[in-house]
Amino acid sequence: MPSTDSPKRAILYARVSTDEQARSGYSLAQQLEALREYAARPGYEILEEVQDPGQSGASLERPGMDRVRDLVAAGGVSVVLAQDRDRFVREPAYHYLLRREFEEYGTRLRALNDRGDDTPEGELTDGILDQLAKFERAKTAERTRRGKLKKAREGKIIAGTSVNYGFRLNIARDGYEVDEEKMRVVKRIFYMAGVEGRSLRGIQKALAAERVWTPTGKKVWSTTIIRNFIGDDVYKPHTYKEVAELVAPEVLARLDLERRYGIWWFNRRKTVTTQTSVIGRNGKEYKRQTKRTPRAREEWIAVPVPEAGIPRGWVDAARTAIKDNRRPSANGDRIWQLSRGIFYCGECSYRMSTHTTSDPKMGGKSYHYYHCPKRRQYGKKACFDGKYYRAEELESAVWGAVSGILKDPEQLRADLDAMIELERGNMRCDPDKETKLWANRVAEIDRRRRRYQEMAADDLITFVELRARLVELDDRRTTAEQELKALQSRKEHLDGLEQDRNMLLDNLTNIAPEALEVLAPQERHQFYKMLRLKVITNLDGSLEVNGAFSDGLGLCKNETPSFCSSTPRTTPQAVPRKHAPSGTSSSDSGSWVPRLSG
Repeated sequence: MPSTDSPKRAILYARVSTDEQARSGYSLAQQLEALREYAARPGYEILEEVQDPGQSGASLERPGMDRVRDLVAAGGVSVVLAQDRDRFVREPAYHYLLRREFEEYGTRLRALNDRGDDTPEGELTDGILDQLAKFERAKTAERTRRGKLKKAREGKIIAGTSVNYGFRLNIARDGYEVDEEKMRVVKRIFYMAGVEGRSLRGIQKALAAERVWTPTGKKVWSTTIIRNFIGDDVYKPHTYKEVAELVAPEVLARLDLERRYGIWWFNRRKTVTTQTSVIGRNGKEYKRQTKRTPRAREEWIAVPVPEAGIPRGWVDAARTAIKDNRRPSANGDRIWQLSRGIFYCGECSYRMSTHTTSDPKMGGKSYHYYHCPKRRQYGKKACFDGKYYRAEELESAVWGAVSGILKDPEQLRADLDAMIELERGNMRCDPDKETKLWANRVAEIDRRRRRYQEMAADDLITFVELRARLVELDDRRTTAEQELKALQSRKEHLDGLEQDRNMLLDNLTNIAPEALEVLAPQERHQFYKMLRLKVITNLDGSLEVNGAFSDGLGLCKNETPSFCSSTPRTTPQAVPRKHAPSGTSSSDSGSWVPRLSG
């Protein structure tokens, strides 16, 4: 708690929720200017001005808000100021949590549009205003959604969505026109698939050879984009009779009986975007996750668009040709010790993919590699690491480094304990304390619910008022239950770490040190997962090996790494060379040796 003699210090917080506002900066500047004027009147010393550009107020997972909470936790902050209450957070339950958290450090949460004061009546006033604001936002979102549905049912394109390749929006921005130059590329794709019978990979190679750029301006087309083109009804010509079964009569009345039309589908899926924070290679990182849930077919809305000019026979033949076309497995019928989230590209942070080739001249001998999928799919502009890492020798080198750690169980125990404490420390609040806070919130909501029901029974409020208040309480309860579920998930994560630690150490107790050298690949992989191992490549050919141990390991090259190649070779000359035993440093062998990276 700050002393009464300490200076009055304030943190100014400003947030905008859209990328457009973030780029202009006008709203942020306006908010901060108003906050400076407000803070100057009572003589606050501004400790820091914190901004959250392009961040949603739907959750507390924001870089700027994390900074504010860290500053408050350090002590000495009298007040955190924002222009409006919804700049802090849009959800009243989160506002309640934030206010209680700051009160523990003697810090107040204030907005320029606060209507109440610190009295219970003042808090009630602000709470009601928060609920009204939330209600208005929900109504606005619902009106927007209904407006889009109505527009689509009227046979109009929703301009806010991306435009299908080969089309452009008309002047009114509510319909499509054919872009002949781009549509020629789409026709070429259907021709190669439906007439020439080429595979998706063959089409991809042909477009690359013809130097045709992708819709997003990249050199290499993905087979997924090609497949989506072929399966999209916007390119398939539909007769007037077929369209009549999909659209409303008033939309059909505007169509030409003799013409054909493509179908642009709206409302096919529900999209929800959330933001979470994770501890990454460079510290705390914020990632937006988009969840797309398919809607029932009867909820889809068909919008007729001009015919793309692709013959119906081409479309049907192309779809038939790729119907059973699925990417073959890259596993090569082997256990990949560094797959499933262990081996990462240091340039683009993608998980490394597996690749297997065979050489007919060697009797079908297989060669196994790890490589960056982003580089292979999108080219050098997307990722500079074009190396192919020979699986057997790479896995042997990594195991040689890690097995040395496993041979010292006492040090490993200390390292695992430190990792668990670090994970526990990454939680902003005491999980038990925060769980109790949200549980109390649920209990308080239930008490209010019973009280409202009793008031309705005594005719103190109408049933219309009761229904409105119960809906509000249900929203609050849903938020609190979601937070309790998230806290339980974090607790289960910690419990899982402790279980893995105990299992790992128990296994090591029962295994002789010399037996570690002959463990099966799947057993090595299991050890890696328990150690939270992460192997990262660097452009200079070195590897970083990190995990639940005190010092990261580095695998450094002497000359050319024996398990690294610019291309996956399949000729007899490409048989991987035997590298020197672990711990040697012969430059003739081109081997890699483990060392401490520090």
